Order: sequence, then C-alpha cells, then structure tokens
Amino acid sequence: MTHESGPGHPRESTPLTLSPELLEAVRQIAGTEQLLIAMDFDGTISPLVDHAGDARPLPRSAAAFKELATLPRTTTALISGRALDSLRSVASPPDETLLIGSHGAEAWLGPGSAPLVLDPEQLALLAEVRAILEGIVELAPGTLLEEKPAGVVLHTRLAADDVAEDAVAAARAALQDLAGVHLKNGKRVLETSVVHASKGEGVDFLKQATGATAVLFAGDDVTDEDALGRLGPGDVGVKVGLDFTQAQFRVEAPVHIAELLETLLRERRKSVSQPA
Repeated sequence: MTHESGPGHPRESTPLTLSPELLEAVRQIAGTEQLLIAMDFDGTISPLVDHAGDARPLPRSAAAFKELATLPRTTTALISGRALDSLRSVASPPDETLLIGSHGAEAWLGPGSAPLVLDPEQLALLAEVRAILEGIVELAPGTLLEEKPAGVVLHTRLAADDVAEDAVAAARAALQDLAGVHLKNGKRVLETSVVHASKGEGVDFLKQATGATAVLFAGDDVTDEDALGRLGPGDVGVKVGLDFTQAQFRVEAPVHIAELLETLLRERRKSVSQPA
C-alpha cells in the first residue's frame, strides 16, 4: 500500500503531491474503454462532520466530479451508507451520476428507477429494531437515531466515548440474534438493516449496469472495505485515512481526493479526445 502526504490546507495554485505509483495507476485507468468512477461521500468527497445534514463536498472535488460526469465513456457514481434522499440533499450530485444508497439497499440509475419496497415482515421487523434502539438512546446521552428506508442508524459521534461504547454494545446484544437484522459497524455509528446489502454488491451492480471495463473507488470507512474487496485487476482502490485497508493506495484526507479527481479528469480528457 502507498501512503500519501501533503499539507492539510493547500492553495488552489499549489497542488498536493500524490505518489508516483498512484499517479501511474490513474494514468492507466484513465485509458480504459468504459470507466466507472464510484466514490463514497462522507469522509471521502466531503469531510466528516458532527451533524450529518451539514456535510458538503469539497468545492474542488465537486467541480472535478461534475466534469468527469460529462465525459464520453465515463460514468460517475456515489456509493453511500446514506439513504438516497439524504445523499441527494447533501451531495447535490450531477444529473448524470448514478446513486447507491443505504449500503447498497437502494439504487438509482436514472428516471424510472424503482424505489426500495419492504414486505410486511420486513416492516414489522424494522419497527421492532426501531423500538429497541429508541430505548437505548433514551439512556445514552449524546446518541441519536437516523431513519433509513430499510434500517435505523445509531449515531454516537456526539456521545462520550464510554457512553458510545456501552450504547453500541447494548444494541448489538439486543439485535445480533434477531433473525433478518443485519448489523454493520462504521465510524461512530452502528448500522442496522432488514435488507441484506453491501457497498461491494453496489460496486458489482454498477459494473454490470454500466459495462465498466475498469473501476476507480475511494472510501474511508469500514463499510467501504466491502467495495474495495470487490475490485479486480486493472481497477484502482483508494483508502482515505489511516485505518486498516485492503486498498492498493492510501491518502490522508478528503482534500487529497480533490487532487485525485482533478488528476483523473486531466488524464481522462486526454484519453477520450483521442481518435478511436
């Protein structure tokens, strides 16, 4: 794995420096026939924030991502743990961008995409999960719940460390043996869902839907490892942050993703402008 470093607050005129190995990988993937650029949002295109509704993409990342979406033989996608409505609200994605939400449980491939619909058993199970988590939140100051179409998220970012740890442990103990409930750890969150899905399945779905010949995926969280693990030879996986990863490459922070996307945009423009 390669480790990138650079100043935390670069000026527009002073680009950061990606490693030679990552730059070469970007040049190689930019030449593929059908390119899929699939990005996590929180902690990748956007810095992590205390309140989910306050997240916004870094301007440089948003600008490069928007331009990439307009290029021939190029598909952009966001693969997020957020519900689709939340993702649209904070990310303001380009019209051409495909969306995978709720860790793969929701998908939007354009107008006419069918929404996620739960059956009666799933709805009843979701209500049971919600009631259990509501009881935990009442006893754990600083924790809160987020509703999703197929699950409920226990957020602990604003809680004291010991309170957060106890709340997650209590939730896991109450839910882990409940048939049909799927649990995922994230950064100061515990995700629950009554639909089995993952970002890895989201990547596979998008590859098949777009006919991609190569994929670039970047993410920062534990759940992004599902997607990174689905990448194959010729794909490029980038981890944001210092946590364990199976990605080939690593950058320190979302600001480095801005440089990555700008570099990919320059290289992809060269590729698609060349005569076939």
